[in-house]
Amino acid sequence: MSDQNYDVLKLENQLCFPLYACSRQIIRKYHKYLDELNLTYTQYIAMLVFWEVRKINVKELGKRLYLDSGTLTPLLKSLEEKGYVRRYRSKEDERVLLVEITDSGDALREQAVTIPEKMNGCMNLTPEEAVTLYQLLYKALS
Repeated sequence: MSDQNYDVLKLENQLCFPLYACSRQIIRKYHKYLDELNLTYTQYIAMLVFWEVRKINVKELGKRLYLDSGTLTPLLKSLEEKGYVRRYRSKEDERVLLVEITDSGDALREQAVTIPEKMNGCMNLTPEEAVTLYQLLYKALS
């Protein structure tokens, strides 16, 4: 086989690599803002859901965040220990674990409201390019 047959294995030909590297870079840039809130990036995206819906079952939260229960369980335990959410079993079906934002978690939203604007300045994209990238990424997720 010629070397040309292996071109598909070059790092520069992998779509997954720039996605992976970009994701790591963006999350690293979030750290300086999230450290002030005592949140990890994963905790932050979970809080985004709680600020929006207030209460959700763990299975639905996992779907929205593309996370499995092995990641969600310690994440939610940590947020609960910080006083931002509370977990409890559904009265209608005890198999269902619900998570609800607390007053402390809701108050954190006021501190977080400037983060998206600060992060917009971290990417070298025009607003139109950002919209296109957003649409393409969600298309790839489906």
